[in-house]
Amino acid sequence: MSLSGDPITQFYNCLVLKDHELIEDYIYVQNGKIIDPAKMFWEEKRIPDVRIDCRGGIVSPGYIDVQINGAFGYDFSNDTDIIEEAVANISKGLLLQGCTAYCPTTVSSRPEVYRKVISHLGPRQGSVENGAAVLGAHIEGPFISPQKKGAHELATLRTATNGLADFEECYGLENLRKHAAYVTMAPEVEGITSAIPELIKETGVKISSGHSNATTAKASEAFKQGATMITHLFNAMHPFHQRDPGIIGLLGAPGQRPFYGIICDGIHVHPHSVMIAYYAHPSGACLVTDAMSAQSLPDGYYKLGEMDVDVHGGHVYIKGTNTIAGSVATLSECVQKFIKFTGASKVEALENATLHPAQMLGIADRKGTLAHGADADILVLDDDLNVQRVFIAGIEATADNVKFNNKL
Repeated sequence: MSLSGDPITQFYNCLVLKDHELIEDYIYVQNGKIIDPAKMFWEEKRIPDVRIDCRGGIVSPGYIDVQINGAFGYDFSNDTDIIEEAVANISKGLLLQGCTAYCPTTVSSRPEVYRKVISHLGPRQGSVENGAAVLGAHIEGPFISPQKKGAHELATLRTATNGLADFEECYGLENLRKHAAYVTMAPEVEGITSAIPELIKETGVKISSGHSNATTAKASEAFKQGATMITHLFNAMHPFHQRDPGIIGLLGAPGQRPFYGIICDGIHVHPHSVMIAYYAHPSGACLVTDAMSAQSLPDGYYKLGEMDVDVHGGHVYIKGTNTIAGSVATLSECVQKFIKFTGASKVEALENATLHPAQMLGIADRKGTLAHGADADILVLDDDLNVQRVFIAGIEATADNVKFNNKL
């Protein structure tokens, strides 16, 4: 099939993240996609219309954050009356940080909140007009353990004794089908593990184990039933014990193992724990921020869902307690800290924020990769992995063409 006559952009003078290596290469983009240049050169005798000098930088797929509750003063669970404004501004702000796709995350809420917001958190294309691509909602709770609720409101938590009927009453199954990417549930909550296969069949959502006191045996059962992700490993779960390591123990299981989110901000998880997890199961690591509304804003008091939180010095706690309530980290910062904590290579760190999240969501044919045919969501990074330039659908995103507002 012939290439169209639309402009072709070449990225040159760069190290390209490709096939698990950084190699000297070129990237060619047309109509928002990465293209194979062979047809352009040999059949159509074309040369690039635009050439972008990356000045020796690293070219990576755009970052993907699969767990973020809010940013720039907005909260996906609390700003129900201005949810479109929240999505628009968070999407644009994240894009300028180098996060080109994400899953807006809701904390445990009442059914009326889900009915109001989930339909606004469904997939939408990324662009300089829209901001980062939305990959579908991550619905965290309310089918989670009261003992491991973390910053979730106890009064909202539920069981699933009636299986699908409870999910229909809480979320609306059609909401899940159309608008959700994945749901976090605790395997030991009544009715959850046995309902996982049917929920996946009926809605197509991914299931993640989290906010859970599950034993390793129960977590293994949930994984076999289809819970292929772990939500923020180490946080809000059964602590590691040599005779029963809980959900964490799945990282040491033989054969196939789940993906796992890990908050690499230096606060949620000790650097040694990050290193233990990564070297146990490197191909499953997905760096997440778990950021909340105060991300990129000054210290002060903010909302996480219905909860009041206190943000000071990079720490986020439920007001008046020592319960951690999300982060204010950016994904770029998490990538850099991951290398510092583990000694991992740049390739490994970058794939934890690009390829692995895309694989977890089943979208690695178009996101998290620079393979031919993938979306042209591209970062140009310096040698320390600072974001220098951001492209979405092949168009550069800058403060001049991506306008957004902080809520404050």
